[in-house]
Amino acid sequence: MEHPVSALEERLFVCPACGHYFPMPSRARIASLVDAGTFRELDRKLVSVDPLKFTDSRTYRERLKEARRQTGVREAVTTGVCRLGGRRTALVVFDFEFMGGTMGSTVGEKVARAFEYATKARIPLVSVVASGGARVQEGMLSLVQMAKVAAAASVHDREGLAFISILTDPTFGGVTASFASLGDVLIGEPGAQIGFVGPRVIEQTTGVPPPEGSHRAETLLQGGLIDMVTPRAELREIVSYLLSHLKREEKKLRAERPSPARRARKLPASEEVLLARHPGRPVARQYIGQICTHFVELRGDRQSGEDPAIVGGVAELGGQTVVIIGQDRGSTPSEQESCHRGMAYPEAYRKALRLMRLAAKFRVPVITLIDTPGAQAGYDSEQRGIAHALASNLAAMALLPVPIVSVIIGEGGSGGALALAVADRVLMLEHAIYSVIPPEGAAAILYKDAGKADAVAENLKLTARDLLSLGVIDAVVPEPEGGAHLDPAAAAAAIKAHVLGALSATSRVSARRLLARRYKKYRSVGKVGVFWREAVRSGILDGLETLAQLFPRAAEP
Repeated sequence: MEHPVSALEERLFVCPACGHYFPMPSRARIASLVDAGTFRELDRKLVSVDPLKFTDSRTYRERLKEARRQTGVREAVTTGVCRLGGRRTALVVFDFEFMGGTMGSTVGEKVARAFEYATKARIPLVSVVASGGARVQEGMLSLVQMAKVAAAASVHDREGLAFISILTDPTFGGVTASFASLGDVLIGEPGAQIGFVGPRVIEQTTGVPPPEGSHRAETLLQGGLIDMVTPRAELREIVSYLLSHLKREEKKLRAERPSPARRARKLPASEEVLLARHPGRPVARQYIGQICTHFVELRGDRQSGEDPAIVGGVAELGGQTVVIIGQDRGSTPSEQESCHRGMAYPEAYRKALRLMRLAAKFRVPVITLIDTPGAQAGYDSEQRGIAHALASNLAAMALLPVPIVSVIIGEGGSGGALALAVADRVLMLEHAIYSVIPPEGAAAILYKDAGKADAVAENLKLTARDLLSLGVIDAVVPEPEGGAHLDPAAAAAAIKAHVLGALSATSRVSARRLLARRYKKYRSVGKVGVFWREAVRSGILDGLETLAQLFPRAAEP
């Protein structure tokens, strides 16, 4: 089937019949992303030479000359500055048709200069990569460009500036293993081949072919190595959104006044457990959809996996950019299976930590929604480092220099819950529970009888009312009569109002004071002196209540 160039250009070089993604010339790529008429090229006169006087079947100079004639561009990368979604942005775009988009000393220099320009101008940078890796005709001069461009990207990152990396087909070698993998957000095009060493080289080197589709963007997404796979036609919109939110900018919260709380009826702890676990109770992903606008999910721990048991990303809440992270049980049988019913593996906690560090970089608040029976407790979870993942989150949240608000929305189980709940304000839905161990587990340990869970539940003090009196949580969020499952929209509205109130109180505090208060908060929870004073106070109140029952006052005349 023929694909006339003009028709392909109109469709962004995507076949309308089969959906195949053709290589996109750098000029067309730039035009598809930037605001019309705003692109200004940088370092146009900087072009490759032949430092090694390299010759194979042809001289390197001849190959460069032919590449310029065939592509109409002067180098494998075009750099410049533009406006993208109205935001001034530095742009780095590779052209695979120019010697396979390989990175020699000039390409590395242009990329490094683009990052330096962006750093000096304090603007974000977007790169679009299609590259076979290092340019062999320049030997070690080519290889060391990896260090140069990674260093330039690191300085840009240190200044709190956004870097979005778009990985197209193909992206391999020294480009993938340097700046292209360092973006705050990594976006793959559908079907793009991405990796360090390509499938053919792996087979030639090891004698064993890699699995089918091993290097496809979709496989990398499942493996936690990129954030999303985005169709070419949607790239401009998603990149514009990310650029507008991944920045350091003070915004005034639009706080909402919580509805007057009705007087809650105290329920036995065993009934609260049933309500917290109700199969129709709203889950984190549902609440995120109701309390936030323009949620963009970011996936993967960038190391080994993607686990949907924790969902997170960038969103708007009350006019403020936030990073929101939730433990998700799933609302359908298939979702519950893929989410392991909220029991997350280590990679899910590492993903959450990555997102929290992203929030710290751009100084935006973190919201966490807690709903898990506990972290995955199997042998494979242990082998993948669950203890270290939980410990890392606890330590990082203690020192995260942005406001953190956590909401226990269902079941808060053990360290798996606490690893996302070290916060400046911990809120808890009225019928949620939060415990060191499930009542059934405690009964099995203490009585060797899980059937005594109801009795143990009372003693664990796992209800919102109990934990508020113990100082473990800061406020109780009222639920609709009968539980959140009966009116999810009202429950979401209550969560939103209380979260905005908590953010309003914490966002005005300096980072230094915020961290000092957070440390003091957790330093004092369960402190012996505080605990015994509370125990004595509780005992006195219980004694007075007993006396009042034994000796009721005479009726007033």
